Amino acid sequence: MAQVRVLALDFVGTLAGRGPAPDGQLVAEALRTLPGTVVPDTFPARFDGVTRRFRLTDRARGVRTPFAARMRRAAQDCGATIPDLRLAVEAVFTAVPDARVDPRAARAVRALRASGLPCVLASNTDRPHAVRLQTLRAAAIADCFDALVLSSSLGIRKPDPRFYAAVTHAAGCPPENILFVGDNPDNDAIAPCAHGMSAVLITERPRPDTLPPGIATLPHIGELVGHLNRVQRPVS
Repeated sequence: MAQVRVLALDFVGTLAGRGPAPDGQLVAEALRTLPGTVVPDTFPARFDGVTRRFRLTDRARGVRTPFAARMRRAAQDCGATIPDLRLAVEAVFTAVPDARVDPRAARAVRALRASGLPCVLASNTDRPHAVRLQTLRAAAIADCFDALVLSSSLGIRKPDPRFYAAVTHAAGCPPENILFVGDNPDNDAIAPCAHGMSAVLITERPRPDTLPPGIATLPHIGELVGHLNRVQRPVS
């Protein structure tokens, strides 16, 4: 493994649990707080139906339609008026709690950053940048991250190669000097390695048969400091 100069850290399943996904009723309630927004009573059912349809087609295509696009389609289907889609998305995810960062994971991130390793958050999420940043602030680790690479901002998701290109750009170093850490074998281990990075898979389950031999597994990100101390000396 080449010298690690930057960490790219996944969020859900790595630093935190999974936050609740807003259903049509919650989305409608959030939208009705915005000036100029008109949300008919049929919107919640339309939104839930659109979400189910996109989930099926997205799974077949290996993608995920952005939350804003799903909300826009539901609005078109039922005649809702949403003047500012960006503000609407922020309103929804401000109203719906984000996942809580695991305290042990937060301690690990602070220790890794204190060792001199820059960190980039690399996450598939519907939540906008401002909401995820607030979550990191609440866990007192926002200042540990030099950049947030979020699918909600990029419009593309892991394992799209363009996502890892964005991570490399945010890291400001060659991919071989980036260690990607996450809990999804395909998105956070196999795909980053295909892009030239190294990877550590966070999992308490038995090692996946599909995982290449060069990828280490750890039961919790709290073990990452010790792992890096064993395999190499972090640099500042």
